[in-house]
Parts: sequence; C-alpha cells; structure tokens
Amino acid sequence: MSAIPLGVLDLVPIPSGATPAEALRNSVDLARHAERLGYARYWFAEHHLNPGVAGTSPAVVLALTASATSAIRLGSGAVQLGHRTALSTVEEFGLIDALHPGRLDLGLGRSGGRPPGQPAQSPPRAPSNGLLIPPRFNPDHLLGSPRIALQRKLLMLPNAESQDYAEQMDDVLALLAGTYRSPEGIEAHAVPGEGADVEVWILGSSGGQSAEVAGDRGLRFAANYHVSPATVLEAVDGYRAFFRPSEVLDTPYVSVSADVVVAEDDETARELAEGYGLWVRSIRTAEGAIEYPTLKEARAHDWTDADRALVQDRVDTQFVGSPGKVADQLQQLQEATGADELLITTMTHEHADRVRSYRLLAEEWARR
Repeated sequence: MSAIPLGVLDLVPIPSGATPAEALRNSVDLARHAERLGYARYWFAEHHLNPGVAGTSPAVVLALTASATSAIRLGSGAVQLGHRTALSTVEEFGLIDALHPGRLDLGLGRSGGRPPGQPAQSPPRAPSNGLLIPPRFNPDHLLGSPRIALQRKLLMLPNAESQDYAEQMDDVLALLAGTYRSPEGIEAHAVPGEGADVEVWILGSSGGQSAEVAGDRGLRFAANYHVSPATVLEAVDGYRAFFRPSEVLDTPYVSVSADVVVAEDDETARELAEGYGLWVRSIRTAEGAIEYPTLKEARAHDWTDADRALVQDRVDTQFVGSPGKVADQLQQLQEATGADELLITTMTHEHADRVRSYRLLAEEWARR
C-alpha cells in the first residue's frame, strides 16, 4: 500500500494549558517531521471562534510553513469560500506561490450550512469491505446556533451575500488561468496569482454541490471520512458520477481523510486518544472546539447518554491502535472508497505523541 500516498491535515490544535504561539510552533515542527518521513502533502484547515484551534487562516500558516520546509506540498483543507471572494483567495495563494512556486494545493470548500436540496438525514450505507459507515449525524442544532450566527456576522461585511459556489469556483479558475471576463466583458488579472502553479482541490462531505462542481470541472476531490463518516461513500460516488475530463485530469482523483492515533501498542494508543470524544463534543454542542484535553481532564468528564450519542459516530470511526492495526484500517478505507491518496489527521495532547504517531504510521505504511 505504500504506493498510496499519505498526507497530513492539521487544525493547529491548542493543547490544554498551551498558547496559540506554542500550537503554531508545534505545527511548523510537525510539518518538518512530515517532510522527512515522506508524507506527500501537509494541509491546514480553517476554523473560527474556537478557543482550542489556532488554524484560522490557511494562507498565513502556509506561508510560515513554506519558509520552514523545502519540498513537501502545502495546502488548505480548506479555504472557506462562503465569506471570501475569488480574487482575494487567488491573490493570497499567488503571493505564496511567488516565493515558493509549484508547492501549493489550493483546497476550496463551501461554508455557511447545508447545500440546497441536501437532506439532513439519509439511510446509512452498508459497510464496505469492513469499513464502518455509521448513521448520518444531524447538524441542524449547529446551523441554528447563536455562536455560528455570530461567526457568520463577524466574517462577512454587513448585508453581504455569499456568491453562488459554482460561479465562485469558475471565477477562481478563470483568475488563475488569466481568462476572467466580467459580464460586461471587462478583463481582470490577479497579480500575483494569475498563472500560479497550484493544484486546485475541492473538499466535500457529501455527494452534493461540492462533489458536483469538482466532478463537472474535472478537479481533484477530497472527501471527509473523519468529519462525516456516514456520507464518505456517497461523496466519492457522487464525484465520480459527475466527473468530466478536463485539462487538469483525464480521470477522477480522490483523497479521503481519516482521524488516526498510532502508538507502539493498542493500549497506549487508546489512552492517547481518550481526549478525542470530549473534544468532538465541544464542537457538536456548538460551544466551539475546546483546548485539546489532557488524559486527566478527559477522564474527569461526567458523560451522559446524550453526550455519548452526540459523538458516537466520530469516536467509532477514529482509527486507534498499533501501527499494523491502523494501517489495516486505512487499507480498508482506501479499498472501500478507491482513494488515490489518504489524508491523516491526528490529535493528541502532547506534541511528542503526535509526532510519534505520524512516524510510526509512515514507517509501517512504507513496509507495505
């Protein structure tokens, strides 16, 4: 399986008791390790108003990390287009590409709620090749959260409306290619940005609009098993169904993410992963991601049945264990989805444990 590349997805988590500056230094250090270990890509997520996540601007963190690494591809997983313009996005990545050409992945995602026509719930898919496909999580209580509404208010100018996602993607592609024309026929050229040597990806959690746009434009697609395990199969199936060859790709190209914790043995790995459920709970109660808890803090939480039900799908689909066990699970994920690449995200309280998890996985994967 070593022919299937592994990448890294980093939220820049802030461990309990640490500072954002420490979290950023940890992420830059982890990127250096990932480069030496042979990981193909290192992506940064975008999240806002979360006390335990420092990754608020992929472009800024990418610029910092590009200066500290030399060859590993760096990208966004993903820039949230719901509160940005096509021009600002292309210009930001154009600036980084100007000094670090040929290394950037421009990962783009929707934001601001469920796409039109996408149901809140659908029947779960049957397990495929042993891969667990849990029931779909219903996010309606998150979409109505005052904190989410405040986030949208703070990220967007007053009375502003998000551009249609498909139109915005077309504008991004046109600005990169230097072919943009307004409806009135006026040219616009993003400098820097036009002609930038970046790979464009679309990230999605379902077979809806993101998968359709990625497939129809012949772009690379990244599906989120770690965020929405219930819908990963419909996401990749939808993308492939919509796919049309382009100047970029002749055939579909898919990356699939997984939440992973690896240690020398299963018991140690389970202990390192104990804080994960509590961390996911903070997100799904709309409190905002907490600082990643210590083992003591995780064990002190008084779990209710409602708490457990809220996070069950994410906890059950986290791959935790020895290198061999986790590599087997990743192989199941790859075979079930037909992924061309896998994207690994790992959360532990101690930075050294996170580095070791990535090292153990890379060593095991290279042996296969």
